[in-house]
Amino acid sequence: MSVRTRIAPSPTGDPHVGTAYIALFNQCFAQAQGGQFILRIEDTDRQRSTPESEKVILDSLRWLGLDWQEGPDVGGPHGPYRQSERGDIYRAYCDELVERGHAFHCYRTAQELEQLREALRESGRIALKPGDLALPLEEVEKRRAGGMPFVVRLQVPESGTCVIEDLLRGPIEIDWAQVDAQILLKSDGMPTYHLANVVDDHLMEITHVLRGEEWISSAPKHKLLYEYLGWEMPVLCHLPLLRNPDKTKLSKRKNPTSILYYQRAGFMPEALLNYLARMGWSMPDEREKFALEDMLEHFDIQRVSLGGPVFDVEKLSWLNGLWIRELGDELLADRLTDWLFNRENLLKVLPFARERMETFGDFAPLVSFLASGKLDLTEESFTGNRLALDEQKRLLQFALWRLEALRAWDRDSIFQAVKGLAASMGIKLKDFNAPLFVAISGTTTSFSVMDAMVLLGPELSRARLRQAIGTLGGAGKKVLKRWEKEYAVLA
Repeated sequence: MSVRTRIAPSPTGDPHVGTAYIALFNQCFAQAQGGQFILRIEDTDRQRSTPESEKVILDSLRWLGLDWQEGPDVGGPHGPYRQSERGDIYRAYCDELVERGHAFHCYRTAQELEQLREALRESGRIALKPGDLALPLEEVEKRRAGGMPFVVRLQVPESGTCVIEDLLRGPIEIDWAQVDAQILLKSDGMPTYHLANVVDDHLMEITHVLRGEEWISSAPKHKLLYEYLGWEMPVLCHLPLLRNPDKTKLSKRKNPTSILYYQRAGFMPEALLNYLARMGWSMPDEREKFALEDMLEHFDIQRVSLGGPVFDVEKLSWLNGLWIRELGDELLADRLTDWLFNRENLLKVLPFARERMETFGDFAPLVSFLASGKLDLTEESFTGNRLALDEQKRLLQFALWRLEALRAWDRDSIFQAVKGLAASMGIKLKDFNAPLFVAISGTTTSFSVMDAMVLLGPELSRARLRQAIGTLGGAGKKVLKRWEKEYAVLA
């Protein structure tokens, strides 16, 4: 059978560099062996999934140079490739599991579940087992007759050891006592990741599953499902997680994680893909700079290192510089034009710059912040504002949380979010906007900060707010927890 791998991103937010990292290794593993790489969309979260996010994910992965042979945008013989369009398939297999006694209807309420979990914590146990969740038969019938909502959960062993074979790590032993009775079908009839993942991988004939190591703890549940359904399990390979420089899991609080940030900040897609390839993998000759074609030619999954790869933006910038310096002048001019310096972008900026211009020479200084990645900020940049520096830092963190929650990124949405937050914090809008101006443009004399954020886009705008918070000293865990409580009250 031909090697078939897949990536299954969720269209619920910005396209993450971690998604591109996993996609890259799946593509290389499959294509290096003449196989196929498939993309499907995990959009069973009805509240958070959007078509816009799906499009951005596909566009971002294409921008990087990744390619798939089957998917929602290109079709294929194993569709549909959106999980939201496969509900009947999942429900049929879920019913089969219930009929065979491998899954059960759970009518427990949220309050009852919390009480059960509290009792587990007090007894030193971790996982809820089928026995913990069982109700008397008459109570089950009563709740069913009353039309009470239910979920479908997986039958799991109470004790013993599950052995998972991993392509890189060898056998991994996991105690069944740590594995809970996983929900397979939610009360709204939509599957969880665990059921949909197993069913889709089988029906799409996936032979190898390359995914992040955070899924190791879920592997026993998946192995059970394969056994219960009588299917052969794909070969598993858990890749090391990307890390921040302090070795914590890569997070947007400490590093820009959106592919769109790097695209908007002026990184070359070849360089970003090159850097992601270097995350835990190396060419036989150990060279730093190489193209996707080179990686495909020499790819060997056994060259993956299991140590936590550190995503260092400074190292990425250095590598990006190597790529830029190898471009000829003509090609570099084309790249700069495609990136930002084109007529379409110019026409977006001119309405805001014109009113502040007296000569053409005023234009570049006025809008230079739009063509920058990070700004050259210091604490002194904020000292001219009326609010104390600590209050400005708190304000910027609250603004970041509010803007991270925005679904639409347009002037009116941003303005209403900022205005509402300023009012709830009891701060005049002018005083509230002052640190935002500095964080976004590096000055207090730019054109409207709302318009500036629209032009920069959400990823770069939020990254600049995080940079400004860091410039003002950042916030420790205790302070952040206190602020989170205060923000929750305001929200």
